[in-house]
Amino acid sequence: MLRVVENHSLPRTAAFFDLDKTVIAKSSTLTFSKSFYQGGLINRRAALRTAYAQFVFRLGGMDHDQMERTREYLSALVRGWNVQQVKELVAETLHDLIDPIIYDEAASLIEEHHTAGRDVVIVSTSGAEVVEPVGELLGADRVVATRMVVGDDGCFTGEVEYYAYGPTKAEAIRELAESEGYDLDRCYAYSDSATDLPMLETVGHPHAVNPDRALRREALARGWPILDFHRPVRLKQRIPSLSVPPRPALVAAAAIGAAAATAGLVWYANRRRTATA
Repeated sequence: MLRVVENHSLPRTAAFFDLDKTVIAKSSTLTFSKSFYQGGLINRRAALRTAYAQFVFRLGGMDHDQMERTREYLSALVRGWNVQQVKELVAETLHDLIDPIIYDEAASLIEEHHTAGRDVVIVSTSGAEVVEPVGELLGADRVVATRMVVGDDGCFTGEVEYYAYGPTKAEAIRELAESEGYDLDRCYAYSDSATDLPMLETVGHPHAVNPDRALRREALARGWPILDFHRPVRLKQRIPSLSVPPRPALVAAAAIGAAAATAGLVWYANRRRTATA
């Protein structure tokens, strides 16, 4: 348990959290597919494809090649969709879909890091249209996520500007440390995937959470703590202090991930409706 409050005469510190299977029990990128299928917004083929990807993710996580294929698929789907509409759609369903799958243990850790005087930063491959609201729900101070190019018309072009994955997560953390004055040797990081080894290696206190096989091997070899998170709970039930509006998350990046999936799937359904009208 993290009970010691930081000495603020020392350099600032932070705790960096991966999102999927670290803070929440599912993939934020794929969580929205069922509700959009039930609402008639996507066809059966698209729903089955995202459901299969969710199944693979929950079994043991996606490897690098699977993540790249998913990124390419979502990039193609999102092309042409209005960003503001995406944000509104995500806002309408966020609490129903995300709040119930937040790990109790992760919520406790976030609270304890804040009590100790540390900033909390969510660092996710998913997009800020989902990651930012999740960060706000959790009371995170900052969010790092994937960026997609937005055209002059306010729509996604389908091109990826910044992909928050692997080494680029570590680069983002180092840049934040420089701009915010974090002492990385005294900072914490949490992830479930071996693809986040560069992020974990960047801080002085790395932790493996529900680790995949490769990360478990590395954690055991390096003597890193291994944490088991398995109790999803609604925040209003778990932590009353988080049921009030939290401090705004300062977004360091934006777009693809779950928001891209949302935008792409709804855009595809809209095209089909127009074609059959």
